[in-house]
Amino acid sequence: MCTAVHDHMRRRHVRPYFLAAVKISFLWSLLFPWSASGQWTSLGSVRSARQDGPYSAEIVTRSGRTILINFLTPDLFRVTIGSSRDLPSPTPAVVQRTWEGDRIRVKQTSSVVDISGTLMRVSIDKKTSRITVRDSVGSVLVEDHPFGTQWNKSEFRVYKSMPQDENYYGLGEKSGRFNRKWRTFAMWNTDIPAYGADTDPLYVSVPFFYGIRNGRAYGIYFDNSWWTSFDFGKEAPDRYSFGAQSGPLDYYVFGGPLPRDIAERFADLTGRMRLPPLWSLGFQQCRWSYFPDSRVREIAQTFRAKKIPCDVLYLDIDYMEGYRIFTWSQKNFPDPKGLLTDLAKDGFTVTTIVDPGIKADTAYHAYRSGLARNAFLLRPDGSTYLGKVWPGVCAFPDFSQSDARAWWGEQFQVLTASGVKGFWNDMNEPSVFDVPTKTVDLNVVHRADARRATHAEFHNLYGFQMTQATYEGTRRLLGNQRPFLLTRASFAGGQRYSAKWTGDNTSTWHDLSMALSMCLGISISGQPFVGSDIGGFIGSPDGELFARWMQLGVFTPLMRAHSAWDTPNKEPWEFGESIEHINRATVELRYTFLPYIYTVMAQSAVTGQPAMRPLAFAYPGEPAFAWNESEFLFGDDLLIAPVLAQRQTERTLRLPPGAWYDYWTGKRYDGNSNVTVAAPLERLPLFVRAGAAIPTRQVVQYTSQAPIDPLTLIVFPAASGSSTYYEDDGLSFAYENGVDFRRTLSVSSDSAVTAIRISRASGTYVPPPRSLVLRVVDHFEPSSVTLLGTSLQRLAPAAAGGPGWTYDAATRTVLIRTADSGEALDVSIVR
Repeated sequence: MCTAVHDHMRRRHVRPYFLAAVKISFLWSLLFPWSASGQWTSLGSVRSARQDGPYSAEIVTRSGRTILINFLTPDLFRVTIGSSRDLPSPTPAVVQRTWEGDRIRVKQTSSVVDISGTLMRVSIDKKTSRITVRDSVGSVLVEDHPFGTQWNKSEFRVYKSMPQDENYYGLGEKSGRFNRKWRTFAMWNTDIPAYGADTDPLYVSVPFFYGIRNGRAYGIYFDNSWWTSFDFGKEAPDRYSFGAQSGPLDYYVFGGPLPRDIAERFADLTGRMRLPPLWSLGFQQCRWSYFPDSRVREIAQTFRAKKIPCDVLYLDIDYMEGYRIFTWSQKNFPDPKGLLTDLAKDGFTVTTIVDPGIKADTAYHAYRSGLARNAFLLRPDGSTYLGKVWPGVCAFPDFSQSDARAWWGEQFQVLTASGVKGFWNDMNEPSVFDVPTKTVDLNVVHRADARRATHAEFHNLYGFQMTQATYEGTRRLLGNQRPFLLTRASFAGGQRYSAKWTGDNTSTWHDLSMALSMCLGISISGQPFVGSDIGGFIGSPDGELFARWMQLGVFTPLMRAHSAWDTPNKEPWEFGESIEHINRATVELRYTFLPYIYTVMAQSAVTGQPAMRPLAFAYPGEPAFAWNESEFLFGDDLLIAPVLAQRQTERTLRLPPGAWYDYWTGKRYDGNSNVTVAAPLERLPLFVRAGAAIPTRQVVQYTSQAPIDPLTLIVFPAASGSSTYYEDDGLSFAYENGVDFRRTLSVSSDSAVTAIRISRASGTYVPPPRSLVLRVVDHFEPSSVTLLGTSLQRLAPAAAGGPGWTYDAATRTVLIRTADSGEALDVSIVR
């Protein structure tokens, strides 16, 4: 690696780590030197109040500021406070601008203005203009602290009362504890590698959180893209607050009552994840960098020779010519199309890194065309803004312009023509070398179509709008194939365009634990498709740490191993034969569960529910889970308890309510109890909800190697239970027009009979012909098994491939096999 790259590596790892250690207060003083001075003023008393149409109310205060309350649905209203009676324009995060509305009634007394909707009531104290929100039975959800709302020039802050038994979650990508209580946070997308538990801010800004108390939840989304901050009781234990350096005071209140209700409504507001291509849910292998092309071929051949499943290989910055994006290195990759064609034949899809910096070189096509299209950020004097990143001095696209986004999308033709289908947007905070602020100057001009604005407003939106441009462009270029996007920086609503990983972590056990808590925080903040750099980007894990991180990766939607250029190789086979064997089995477990994982992701794409669900999110009424960040649900039916500590061979956890099965042993446990299970290095502790039917498949080396055959439903008996199954072609957008395959799986069991009903498939997708296997665990030996009222033949174990059933007394397992016709099936297993 050349000296320049070594210098950049030093900048990337050493200086940012020092800034993190001092909590980067110097950085904020450079960015916002005015933030600590001035006189704060409050709203004052109410001067007038009136109903303004069927869904909104207007309150004018004696400070001259106007409070607008707009009821959008029975469980969602918007609060804006400002000097104008006009609603501010939402940020690009807000995708739904028109709502059904919830009719309100405004009543006034001498002391209060009451605004009542169907499920929520807003009361505004006439003396102080403080806001209190109650639910339909009159219980307080959230109320202003006596400090209320205050201004200091353009800066403002909203103070809310903080009950001591209320907990707070969300805010997107934050390190440290998953519960945000007793901490402060800033929203300012920042490139901080080797971050620690107290490093803040990081790469993504999502100013959205949940408050949960006594099983009841509410949410607040603060729709402001400037530098914003949140304090959850650190300044004083009786209050929390949020505010911004400038921009609109505009926030949404979600009434819940459950966290899942809030997640779905937040998805209505900011959009939902698109269903990703199936191959992107396979194992992904990355490194800075695999080059030349012979090294890429070697990695691919080793995966296949060692029979470790893998779908995706990455090319980092060294595939380019002089780090110029939208180019191929003639030395390292002289025939990219030939390389990618060969890799595709062996089941690999290639994802390439694409940073925003465009080298300022008039001989470079992307720079010339960007200038011609007026696509770059400008300085206040109208000249092109230039900053230094990997290629050297660069211009930066102005993604706030729709024409610049269209221009950007067109550039990907260089990559898609060679067969690239995955796109990795990095360095898009945006990160800039050799400046104290680590980013673009705040006075740089964005031409946001209809208006001019500064980078101070658009900084946090930069990565978000870059992924928008990338997604829209690659979707056009790929036609009916779904692109895969991965980003480091984004904003609320970024799930509409890309997956997210947790940035440049390190190879420590602490980082493994933090990877889980960070993924959980991002997941419930609207972004289901999330993961971490398995093994740690910076540093050198031993085999045990890598193996445990791989196990966590099985049930993070993004399962990607990654490493820095100056670290040892971190492919699954690099840690000795025994660890290689464990890692192979771990990846095979991922592929076995892909039908379930894909079903969960399809549910997330429709409902906005997170795939990874913290126990505090799923069970808000259970105080024992308020600070739990070591176990999680994946979808409705799997409970994951990864091993997060060194040399740990047992795992103790508290099971949620209901009954649960140990996936490995078939043993049934009652919920609301503490259990300890074996956790040797080769085993990921995994539990299944009683009553679930988990769809699985045979192991393949890549997702398109062979169709699912058989489709195996692993049934875990209970008095009652239901699950769902989803399938489509995994590649195209035909599912948007109903070309899919959906079934409901119902289970009921007692001491005499177990009944399994599989609904008739809905949708127009027809899977290839296959067998259907029902594997019923922890079950009595049947006297008979019927299918649609007709007895099935009991088979000898050696004949288990034909239609009929078998029973294994040693494992107490019933195995039933039939053809999967897509028609409704009723199975009865009789004692």
